[in-house]
Amino acid sequence: MKRNYYLVGLIILTFFVISFLTNIIGPLVPQIIEDFNLSLTLVALLPFAFFIAYGVMSIPSGMLIERYGEKNIMITAFLVAFSGALLFSLFPMYHIAVISLFLIGTGMAMLQVAINPLLRVSGGEENFAFNSVIGQLFFGLASFLSPLVYSYLVLNVGSDDSNFIIATLTALVPENLPWVSLYWLFALVSLMMVVIIGVSKFPVVTKNEDELVGALETHLELLKDKKVILFFLGIFCYVGTEQGVANWISEFLSTYHGYDPQTIGASTVSWFWGMMTAGTLLGLLLLKIMDSKKVLILFTSIVILCFTVALFGSGGLAIYMFPAIGFFIAVMWPIIFSLALNSVSEHHGSFSGILVTGIAGGAIVPLIVGALGDVVGLRGGMIFLYITFGYILSIGFWAKPLIGNKTIDFSKKQESK
Repeated sequence: MKRNYYLVGLIILTFFVISFLTNIIGPLVPQIIEDFNLSLTLVALLPFAFFIAYGVMSIPSGMLIERYGEKNIMITAFLVAFSGALLFSLFPMYHIAVISLFLIGTGMAMLQVAINPLLRVSGGEENFAFNSVIGQLFFGLASFLSPLVYSYLVLNVGSDDSNFIIATLTALVPENLPWVSLYWLFALVSLMMVVIIGVSKFPVVTKNEDELVGALETHLELLKDKKVILFFLGIFCYVGTEQGVANWISEFLSTYHGYDPQTIGASTVSWFWGMMTAGTLLGLLLLKIMDSKKVLILFTSIVILCFTVALFGSGGLAIYMFPAIGFFIAVMWPIIFSLALNSVSEHHGSFSGILVTGIAGGAIVPLIVGALGDVVGLRGGMIFLYITFGYILSIGFWAKPLIGNKTIDFSKKQESK
């Protein structure tokens, strides 16, 4: 079909919005603990509510897309996210926050399942990998910007700033909870996306049999394969580790080094995501000259070293090591995902649905860190992440893909000379 670059842009914008809504949870954690007087376990239920939605909705979303189409599901997804954000904006209480984040997470899960096949068709199959990387870059850019937006709103809402947006948000949010303004922003952004998608023309997405999200029988058949379970755990551990670090950075820096979570904490989280974007670019370069399993082993080993320094080093080191972790974990998701899909010969659509369900690790792992943190302190709770890092490292040794990543053969280039 004819390439639809407007739709490619719309999908990239959707990547940006998904990331903006997803990765703001970490900087909010210290403020939520203080304002709602929560234990680490209770505050960990917030990312749990968000990411468990991926476990619940990923496979059903694929089936709904096949029946109702990408456009209808994307509109529904943003309406669900809008309702979740508006609910907490109107009733800013802890138990409402849990429900709100589950609704927002449900919307984001539906979008994640919808936009990849749509990107493949609208941008062209031959450009799918390139366009996916562009989407990942915008995803990282939003992750970098969202904590900065948080800092700006918290520092300015309630002030004498004459800015129309700030003045409006000041009138809407409780005086002692300026960070609730973020949820009004979430609601507005979600509603704007509903309008934009509603007036956009979508192509009919045709998928070959191997790309379809299959019936329950297909999923049960895949789950009998040991490789499927092992790679599902790989995605589970990766997202759990990513969120287990990001969600606790600000609180860790506040607890152990006395840094202000609204400024230094939020900035460090921002740089964590920003460096992840930069790490993606280095990863792309290395994947052209090295086997992906070797890249995974190298980067994971460096991450473990950076994580150790961040946990046990000085505050000055920690604010650099946490962003460094973001830089080196950037390659983990695409490498694990590609190794997984290249390790089976059929049912890639259904397998992808199972792998995306592993995003629920972002719910479970931070909850474990928080629960352990209530018993032995946050540093002790974060030590649990050595287990998930260790599992990711092991994938580089036991994965046996049917198809390896294509690298430049320098020996042939030398011979041609």
